[in-house]
Amino acid sequence: MTTKAHVIIARLEASLTPLGAFRSRAMFGGHGLYLNDLFFGLIAYDTLYLKTDETNRSDYVKAHSKPFSFESNRKGLVTTSYWQCPAETFKDMRKLRRWVGKALDAARRAKSAKPKRAPRKKDFPF
Repeated sequence: MTTKAHVIIARLEASLTPLGAFRSRAMFGGHGLYLNDLFFGLIAYDTLYLKTDETNRSDYVKAHSKPFSFESNRKGLVTTSYWQCPAETFKDMRKLRRWVGKALDAARRAKSAKPKRAPRKKDFPF
């Protein structure tokens, strides 16, 4: 973990722990961010990205933020629904909680919109 990623995680932990159980998990060279086991953001290339949807994305556009995107061998350029958290928001604990709250709302909406997976069939008798 880079020093900058560690600082971001420490700041989020200090800001968000009163709201619930915060944790980060290493993934794909970055970190996934969870509050009460709901995935709301990620850290990639030492940058904090928060979950967006049609409800809160305009806040990020107004702040001139950019979405997280990456090159895929199969799909080409993939643009995600995670947008860069503005620096001025990250510096202000109240603003940060508000923006994370909206990211959590977007994550809840996305999770509830997904169809439930059918239980996996087992091919073995035990």
